[in-house]
Amino acid sequence: MPLRSYGVLAARAVARRREGGGDTPHYQIHLADQAGTAYRAAVNVLSQQAPSELLYLAVEDFAHPLLQALPAPGTGWTPLASGPGGAALDFIRGNLFDPALMRPLPPEVTGDDNDLGDKLDHYVRRAIGDPGASVYVFGERWGPEPSTRDKVFGFLPGNGVHDVHMNQGNSGRFHQDDGVWQDGGLLIHLPGDPRWIAIFLAFQSQAWHTDDVSGHTLVTAPGRPAGGEEPVRIVAALVNPVGPAPENETVTVLNASAGPVDLTGWNLSDRAKRLRPLPPGPLAAGAFLTLPAGPELQLGNGGGAITLLDPAGLKVHGVAYTGDQARREGWTLTF
Repeated sequence: MPLRSYGVLAARAVARRREGGGDTPHYQIHLADQAGTAYRAAVNVLSQQAPSELLYLAVEDFAHPLLQALPAPGTGWTPLASGPGGAALDFIRGNLFDPALMRPLPPEVTGDDNDLGDKLDHYVRRAIGDPGASVYVFGERWGPEPSTRDKVFGFLPGNGVHDVHMNQGNSGRFHQDDGVWQDGGLLIHLPGDPRWIAIFLAFQSQAWHTDDVSGHTLVTAPGRPAGGEEPVRIVAALVNPVGPAPENETVTVLNASAGPVDLTGWNLSDRAKRLRPLPPGPLAAGAFLTLPAGPELQLGNGGGAITLLDPAGLKVHGVAYTGDQARREGWTLTF
């Protein structure tokens, strides 16, 4: 079954504590919202299933339409509907980042800037040091626990967020936590800087192709993609053509492989999972195909996502764009 209480915490980071020992160490963050309510974010840094090292990625200039759907800074806990079009995270369907860029890291190793605790420290300590910094923690909430003090930071009532990582494609006893549009993560925004920092974590035992309803692993699907392995990929889109609606929006794909690819049964999908079939037949090696979005594919000027699916319905490539990127009429976005 999916997480029971998925959502996002909007708060200010005030302290942190690293845990390097034990079977289930966490990176602990003490946060407070604008009403003074205290929370603890328990971020996994070691898996209970082999391989034990977590996959990690920090995107220092994160741009995605979900940023427009975030609650106001410091407003505390907000439940999120597990579906597209809002602020919910989905590492597979949301086109948040390239999974091939994730790297496994140990939780604690002697030396500087060489383990997961060091990487998290680099960003969280910056947020703690700036009272104007905004932190968003996605995951499952626990509490409030009126009669129980927090076991790490001692505040009362106990209250917090865990599962700050990918929450689908699990195996073993964690299979029951699977769901779509309920992944965890950290977003940090520092005042005076237009960029957002996004931190994503996943277990190496998790799958990267999952059922669209249950989030369970598709057992016949390939594993986490490696960089540059997509035979066909989305390279450009004209989402805001010159002129009034209806606009002649287009999407351009490239066959980057060394041989022709038969596009029979392939589809493009928008953020709401509407499908636009690609024309059947071979696309030659190195060839581009530009096709009109048509009524099936809706590429909004306020931001969106485009996903390329193979005949089995598996994601091959995906991109996202923001309203700010789409604001210039007649300009083609490149990915």
